[in-house]
Amino acid sequence: MDTDVRPEAPARVAIFDTSLRDGEQSPGCSMTAAQKLRFAHALAELGVDTIEAGFPASSDSDLNGCAAIARDVRGAGVATLARCNSGDIEACARALEHAERPRIHVFISTSPLHREHKLGMSRDDVLARAVAGVEQARRYVDDVEFSAEDALRTEPEFLAEICGAALAAGARTLNIPDTVGYTTPAEIRALFEYLRAHVKDAHKAIFSAHCHDDLGLAVANSLAAIEGGARQVECTVNGIGERAGNCAMEELVMALETRRAYFGATTGIHTERLVPTSRLLTRITGMGVQRNKAIVGANAFAHESGIHQHGMLKHRGTYEILRPEAVGWAKSQMIMGRHSGRAALADRLKELGFALDEAQLNQVFGRFKALTEKKREVFDADLEALALGIDGRTLGGWRLNRLHVSTGVGDGILPTASVELCSPDGERITEAATGDGPVHALFAALARGTGTHLDIESYQVSSVTTGEDAQGQASLTARMHGDEVTGSGTSTDILEASALAWLDIVNRLLRRRAPDATAAGSDADAAPQPVAARVATA
Repeated sequence: MDTDVRPEAPARVAIFDTSLRDGEQSPGCSMTAAQKLRFAHALAELGVDTIEAGFPASSDSDLNGCAAIARDVRGAGVATLARCNSGDIEACARALEHAERPRIHVFISTSPLHREHKLGMSRDDVLARAVAGVEQARRYVDDVEFSAEDALRTEPEFLAEICGAALAAGARTLNIPDTVGYTTPAEIRALFEYLRAHVKDAHKAIFSAHCHDDLGLAVANSLAAIEGGARQVECTVNGIGERAGNCAMEELVMALETRRAYFGATTGIHTERLVPTSRLLTRITGMGVQRNKAIVGANAFAHESGIHQHGMLKHRGTYEILRPEAVGWAKSQMIMGRHSGRAALADRLKELGFALDEAQLNQVFGRFKALTEKKREVFDADLEALALGIDGRTLGGWRLNRLHVSTGVGDGILPTASVELCSPDGERITEAATGDGPVHALFAALARGTGTHLDIESYQVSSVTTGEDAQGQASLTARMHGDEVTGSGTSTDILEASALAWLDIVNRLLRRRAPDATAAGSDADAAPQPVAARVATA
């Protein structure tokens, strides 16, 4: 029970989601324009206040992706990021032309380390550039946010000066980023209190926190910033982001919700959408979360210890401080099987947070019926996998038609794999290979069939559900031309799941290289290509 009860009405903390910008910059989290748009809609449904769609000046594809989000997404503000220079800001303005609630987010480094080694600029130069950037952005939109990069290692008096200048130039929001995850809760709370006391006209500004997780303190520091007066927090779903990631939205939101009496703050997030949104991001990026992660991890509401189970049977509050239903987990498992009908499936998917139209439901129902032929019971995790299309067979690019693997132990016995693939051009391709083991042989056959060699760095197989007939999920990480790429696949057959994960990586590479296909150079040549010579005859 909270002893420090604050009698005033809870303060409203705005949620600024940067999964599509800071989050997408992290290795393994890149998304296509269509995937970014899909996730932006999910963020709007989740109830975030502002979606940071990207960095338009970084590429034409990012500009076009931001423009699509600005044009199609309603119910949330859309922000784009710019350095304090004219070209970046003009790119943001073009991307936000059709946004319902546009925001240009300008930033410049302010710490002594960054001023000297990154910018080569004096304090006066940085101040002048910041003011000019805000003023230019203000000519395009009413809502301008200013960020002082590496703020937590900036002299407090200079930070207050530049924030005051940005506010006077037209900024509405002043963001104070812990860019390298260096600070502590006590320090960041004190800094926000200092800025609110020393920035001229501070009462006119919304102060914002943007914390990185290099020391595992991003959520704690963001909560401390709220205690110090921050009324916006910049965060990401699943905590994705540069290096060790950003403040995890789901953890921040539920800390505020569960300890509302202590923090005296709340958000507009529809918390029951947290788990479905987390799962969607996992599917899009191929980057999962650890099972014991707070709120959205598979074990967040799991109890195996006999002592804990006994306590839970007596009273849920003995070992759970919040209801699983409040964040999107099911209250209990509903066992689905081969005799279940379409109505029961639709009802269960709705309880799990999936709103499917008739065509989507028909597609999932067909796949559900096929799965019931392979296993006796279908659990919630199975249904989520089906609804999210996690088995990879409905995606474009290379598709797996058939596979056969033979293995054994003894002299003269070589593990062998043969595959039949459908190329992106619709051609049927068969290949076979041997290897040191069945998986090695399978990957070799896939490499021959697609004409693509992958340097596999990690390979993991885990169970989606429980029991002898559980679905297995294979996860792969490969390195291609210096980039780390992840893929996943799910099936009741772990070798099929492994093949789907391998093809998932190849298709990600194919989509990544597609914009360069018409350009000369090694990047275009690196794209996986159909191998016409290997097309099988009918």
